[in-house]
Amino acid sequence: MSSDETPNVPTPRNSREAVREKAQQVHAKQSRARIMRRIIVGAVAVVAVGAVGTAVAMAVSSSVSKPTMSPSGMDADGIVVNTAPNVGAEEVPETPAPEETGTGATETPEPTPEPTASAAAVDVHIYVDYLSPGAGEFERANARQLAGWINEEAVTVTYHPVSMLTASSNGTKYSLRSAAAAACVSTYSPAQFYSFNHELLVDQPEVDSNGRTDVELADLAIAVGVDDAKVVRNCIEDGDFASWAKEATSRALEGPLAGSDDLVLTSAPMIVVNGEAYVGSLKDPVEFAQFVLTVANDTESTPTPAPTTTPTATETPAA
Repeated sequence: MSSDETPNVPTPRNSREAVREKAQQVHAKQSRARIMRRIIVGAVAVVAVGAVGTAVAMAVSSSVSKPTMSPSGMDADGIVVNTAPNVGAEEVPETPAPEETGTGATETPEPTPEPTASAAAVDVHIYVDYLSPGAGEFERANARQLAGWINEEAVTVTYHPVSMLTASSNGTKYSLRSAAAAACVSTYSPAQFYSFNHELLVDQPEVDSNGRTDVELADLAIAVGVDDAKVVRNCIEDGDFASWAKEATSRALEGPLAGSDDLVLTSAPMIVVNGEAYVGSLKDPVEFAQFVLTVANDTESTPTPAPTTTPTATETPAA
């Protein structure tokens, strides 16, 4: 029996076309997928670059919008102390009595020399690093007599906070931060600067220790009775004057130091009296007092050139 129906079998031509069409569809799909991936990657890259650019712009803007802040009331990067509270905790020793002679006679010890108030007070500049053991020794030995001289207006004392030992506190930069904290107190509560400076020096952390935190520095400032405690705390904890402290130290290292012609900062502490550097014992108040008295006398004895006068012409009498 015959039939007119043709079996539904694709011809080789139709099979190739179907395969080609399927391949084209797959290729088109893959192409679309690659294009989408490129678009996504490109978008992510643009977002990343934009984020980096924004971060850089914000950092630059932040550094530009926050210039270096300088403390107020400074004199050549120093804080002039006009009045000093009593500091009875430290006792200035008296001049030791000389040893007995062979005859058994003794001499009466001479009192510690002191400068006297005069029209021209002795000019004392003290460069202090609050991590320097020597700075602490000098303060403990001389605080009482310095306070007396200041209150008697016999000397003008200017403290210069510097940060020479910034790298000696396990990375906490205590030297720099404490100098900046002193500037905060000087700016917002100058009457309490001497007390704050004194406490920083007589109760120092050890070299190569972490030192006080910013919070502890602020607590110490409040403990000595600063005015406007909130402002002082924010200034210390935000490190407002850290850049100033660094730059002030650089200026002192370059010199000349205040009150001198050619001195530069070589160590901390460094004490300059009427332009002359003190090189004696930091722990001997008698030796320091003698130096101050000697420098003061030398300054007063320096003759002042008398002004020259121009002779006036006299008229010759007419013949």
